[in-house]
Amino acid sequence: MDLDNRPGAHSSIRLGSAKSILAKTSGFIAQAGFTHSLNPARNCTFGCIYCYVPTLRIQAGLQPEDWRSWGRFTTFKDNAAALLADALRPHQIIYCSPLVDPYQPAEGTRRLMPEVLQALIRRPPRVFVLQTRGGAIVRDVPLLRELAARTRLRVSFSLTTDREEIRKLYEPHCAPLDERLHAMETLREAGIDVFATLAPLLPCNPRLLARLALAATENDLIGDPLHARATKRRGATTRPEALEVSRIRGYTEWHEPGFQQQVVETIQEEAHAAGRRFGIGPEAFGWLAGEQARAGVSQT
Repeated sequence: MDLDNRPGAHSSIRLGSAKSILAKTSGFIAQAGFTHSLNPARNCTFGCIYCYVPTLRIQAGLQPEDWRSWGRFTTFKDNAAALLADALRPHQIIYCSPLVDPYQPAEGTRRLMPEVLQALIRRPPRVFVLQTRGGAIVRDVPLLRELAARTRLRVSFSLTTDREEIRKLYEPHCAPLDERLHAMETLREAGIDVFATLAPLLPCNPRLLARLALAATENDLIGDPLHARATKRRGATTRPEALEVSRIRGYTEWHEPGFQQQVVETIQEEAHAAGRRFGIGPEAFGWLAGEQARAGVSQT
């Protein structure tokens, strides 16, 4: 069933019933310490041109239409809240979501996340992490505050560049940087634990991006460069569309491991100067899953 299939609309919204809503983790997310993932929909209407998810294909539970038309529609799991009522357990450490942004543009029409949050409030897990780049999350501040009083809730906000012209190239349907920073401020004022996730690291001024992220949060910074086959032989990778944009615009070095390491080290310097850490990979994402979030320079 399509909720919005108007001619000229960026994407259409479909509703479907899922057989399950929580998946046991494996790979990167499991290494970070999460026991389960929650994907409220299939396919994402942000449609970022670098997104690794469609490169996983059936490994991500996608249908051929999903990866061939990535970003053009989304299929909400309309029975998500009902499934959660049976699936939630107190020991679970849940990441939402590795495969779709829970506050993608289509969420403004379907409004599935309030139902999901209400189910979590009724049966809270041990830790619940929301990963988003969508400013629409501020709509749910009252529910998020209620959930935060019942479990360890963390919102990890994606900040990918300090340059709006770059954002428009690689993630044209995503919230502008100012909107993301405003959402982060709103969440922090509401008492929500907010992290900045610099992932993927798009062309930027690394020092300025780090300073923006440090000012927007009180926690250590998490990130990851664009996936590169030179260092990641199998599994998820950056979409060819992003590689082509980088080639045309002269940003190919942002896909090269040596250059990426220089960017990471620059951001680490800024974080260290502020008394915090910047990390990449499963270990850093594990800071989201940990029993206690902490900020501070590692002593090891």
